[in-house]
Amino acid sequence: MAESLRSNRDFRLLWLSGLFAVLGGQMSAIALPLLVLKETGSAVQAGAVGTVAVCAVLITMLPGGVMADRVERRRLMRLCDVGSLAAVTALAVAVWNGHAPMALVLLVATAGAVLNSVYAPAAFGLMRAVVPPDRMSTATARLQARTSTARLVGPLVGGALFGVHEALPFTAQFLGLLLSTVCVALVRTRSKARSRAGSVFSRRELTAGLSFLWQLPYLRTVLLVFGLGMNFSFGALTFTALAVFSDGGRSGLGGGFVITCVSAGALAGALIAPRFAAERHVRTLIVLTCWSCVATAGVLAWLSSPLVAGLLCALCMCLSTVASIGFLSTLLVVTPEDRIGRVQSAAGFLSSLVQPFGPLVGGFLLTTLDSSAAFVVIGCVLAVSAAVVTLAPSVRAGAGAVGEKPDAAGAPEPREEPATPQLPERPDPEPAGTVPTRPATAPERTTAGPAPDAAGPGTP
Repeated sequence: MAESLRSNRDFRLLWLSGLFAVLGGQMSAIALPLLVLKETGSAVQAGAVGTVAVCAVLITMLPGGVMADRVERRRLMRLCDVGSLAAVTALAVAVWNGHAPMALVLLVATAGAVLNSVYAPAAFGLMRAVVPPDRMSTATARLQARTSTARLVGPLVGGALFGVHEALPFTAQFLGLLLSTVCVALVRTRSKARSRAGSVFSRRELTAGLSFLWQLPYLRTVLLVFGLGMNFSFGALTFTALAVFSDGGRSGLGGGFVITCVSAGALAGALIAPRFAAERHVRTLIVLTCWSCVATAGVLAWLSSPLVAGLLCALCMCLSTVASIGFLSTLLVVTPEDRIGRVQSAAGFLSSLVQPFGPLVGGFLLTTLDSSAAFVVIGCVLAVSAAVVTLAPSVRAGAGAVGEKPDAAGAPEPREEPATPQLPERPDPEPAGTVPTRPATAPERTTAGPAPDAAGPGTP
């Protein structure tokens, strides 16, 4: 009988490590743009910090996956810990001294994004070594619940601390990273990489994860349609709802309620997933999530109510979270251990690629159309994605179609696992442009700079 997660010492340490890191990161994520705004008085410069972080993550995500398959993963996580602590310490000292130059802020945001691109796939690989396959779904659900809770509490605490003194959120993040570093150092499990030698930036290495996913139609279709397409569309939907129910920026109450409901829906989904055996119903959950998003857009096109919008978006996020946990659990089990870093990074890259443009498209629709027409257009795009995942043969075949795994060059090799992983019961998913996320089931590391998560209803 497999060891329970409650008695799994190393999993508990990884869970605590992520809790301290994410909570500190969420505090600084709200404090950093406020700090730039206070220092410069420029909303453009405040927004530039997030843009720089997003670009840095997208550029370094694939190389980060290669690194996670080259270096012993616990050691790599500790190196990232040291880099994160150095970056946050520099920023905290500068703020305590009364001035944080914009160059330093951008450097810290970029360093945080780059380090996270390496840390996240390494943490996935270590979790694969720590958690047995028949506990993977429960483990990813608990990590998702932890992250969702931190994202609900962190911004509130960070905002309150910033009101007392602008350096307090970054000091709190330093303490969180320090505790996180101690937890990782106490982990006994090692996860050795067995990848071949060669340049990290070679085409073969950078595309190995993408090749693996592309060779398996089920994974490919779900990531492209449910991950990439739905993330983009739901990001546009939630941003449009935020703008409409905030009365064009004159009142934040309605829009804030909608975003709070989205976060609550993600937490509820993470708590429900282990009891629902999510990995056994992934296709049904994906299809149900997609059509729920279509229905939400349709209702919002003719009924202008923040209460209804919040409840419907919460339902979509709850379903999405359960589906994502089931999908990610399957992905972690069927991926060879020596390629888990590259495959996780590739999945995150696909899910994140167009996510930042969702809010931009939502804003464009609101400037050219009225709110009802904007929701109709978004609903039509969502309906196309929903129809594809409903009718696609590869998705209809489900996880059982994952019958063979490609090697690093893309050639199939016999699988060692059963065709359908039998689990007893994952991101970073929330809409782009509202609550930042990542495949939230991965143990996370963020520094002072906000880092994007491959999230939204389609985040596997």
